[in-house]
Amino acid sequence: MTEIGNKIVIEGVTEDGRTFRPSDWMERISGSLSTFGMDRRIRYSHYVQPQVIDGRRCLVVDPELKSVNPSAFSFLVDFAKGNKLKIHGLDNGEQAGGCMTARLCSA
Repeated sequence: MTEIGNKIVIEGVTEDGRTFRPSDWMERISGSLSTFGMDRRIRYSHYVQPQVIDGRRCLVVDPELKSVNPSAFSFLVDFAKGNKLKIHGLDNGEQAGGCMTARLCSA
């Protein structure tokens, strides 16, 4: 089981175990909050990071995003819930709840 500090992890797997499509969903979402550096390379926000964890495409969200950009935070949570994606670290399924240690299940 992998732990990701006090972050919210949105897996690219639906609640019924299917892989979410399109496969680049996490890059699209995190790209909307990114910028380009002087070297013309994309710089993802430290609040929203695309990652592959235990072989699964995930979006790692810093819960501080809720206070910095509430609309972006709500969008991410609504997107995940609307597509029935697995969410780890969102306290009791609240829309903008507190965060606990995110854990990815091995299933």
